[in-house]
This record gives sequence, C-alpha cells and structure tokens, in this order.
Amino acid sequence: MLWIAVCDDAAIECSGMAKKIRDILEEMRVACVIRQFYSGRELTRSPDNFDIIFLDIIMDDMDGMRAAQIVREKAFDKILIFMSASREYVFDAYEVEAFWYLIKPVDEKKLKRVLQRAVLKIQSRLQEFIIVSRERQKRKLFLDDIYYFEIKGRLIDVHGPEGIFTYYEQIGVLERNLAGKGFFRCHKSYLINLKYVDVYNRQEVTLDNGERIVIAKRRYEEFCREILKYMRENGGIL
Repeated sequence: MLWIAVCDDAAIECSGMAKKIRDILEEMRVACVIRQFYSGRELTRSPDNFDIIFLDIIMDDMDGMRAAQIVREKAFDKILIFMSASREYVFDAYEVEAFWYLIKPVDEKKLKRVLQRAVLKIQSRLQEFIIVSRERQKRKLFLDDIYYFEIKGRLIDVHGPEGIFTYYEQIGVLERNLAGKGFFRCHKSYLINLKYVDVYNRQEVTLDNGERIVIAKRRYEEFCREILKYMRENGGIL
C-alpha cells in the first residue's frame, strides 16, 4: 500500500492531480491512499508517513520548496515530485533531492512514466539488501540505509544512520555484490552510495550527512560518469 500526498493551494488542481494519480495507479494495480493538502504547512503537520509527495512550488502560507526542506529534515527516503508552471525552480529542486520536476499542465503520459519509475524505486528499495556475517551471526543490511563502506584490510565498516557496523569481508566480494546497485568505489578505501552525494569536486565528495570522502585522482572521471548516470536514472525534468 502506497501512501501519497498531493499538496497544491489551488483546490481544483489538487483534486484533479489526486484523481489522475489514483487512476494511473489503479491501472497499474498498485493499492494506494492519497491525501490532499492545500498548503505546505498543512502537509508538514500531517502525522501520516507518505512514500511519495507531489508538491506545488508557489503557494501561500508556506511554499513547496520550504515544505520539502522540512520533509527532508525529517526523512531522506521520501520521493518528492515538484509541480510548477515555471522551470525557474529546477535547480532549487536539486537542493532537496527532488525525484522529478513536472511542468504544469502535467501531461498524463509523463505523469504515468514518473509514477512507474517512483513505484519501481520504492519496490527496489524494499527488496535490496545484503547478508553479512559477524561472530557466527547473520545480519541483513538494507542498501538504501548505507551511506558508505570503509575498507580497512579485511575489515569493512558500514556507515549508516544508526552508526557503524563492522564485519569481515573481501573487498572484491563486496564490489561484486554491489555491482549495478548505485555504489561507486571512489577510493581504494571507500565505496559510497551515490544516493547520498550532495556536492563533489576533484578532491572529495560531500555526503548529505556532511561527511567528506576523498576521491582518487584516477577515479574522478569515472565517478563523474557514474553520478550523472545515477541522476538520469533516478530523477530529472519532464
């Protein structure tokens, strides 16, 4: 069951978008609950835990960009999709890691493609994990919750929101297990989750949590290709 929020201070547009979303998801046979909000403040005060949030940008009381910032402060895993008649705020949308930026009036075919991608992202997030061993015990690590892996010989430190988990593994095995799953080895000692990359230059990557990870000179060009590929596959503008 997907929980979806649609936030637009124009009640008719809000209702119309909610109906389009519901019709598309019914066609996809995806169960959903859709809540409508008429201001960013109303959305941020909701106790509901939404998977996907559609946000108009220009609204009275609290605009969509500020609402998105508050949502991001509470959780990184929400899929934010902006709706606007203007392309003016496209780069602002990247600051809050928007999944997509839809231009009004929203074309239904484009909306369907974006919803399909969002649903696939949520489903893959729920499914992808690795099993690691430590002290004769097995542990499941969800890839979406991992900021980066730090390699210390045969020891692997897994950095995530709950702290650091250490286990024994060969880096070659780890890299094979993570192939095609959004991770990149930017240095011999680090495998980073591209999802959490905030800014970068030739020397280092800064993650969303503020941590800085060094980039090896010989890996920089490949990193640029991989981060752009990741961005194209996980967000964009229609």
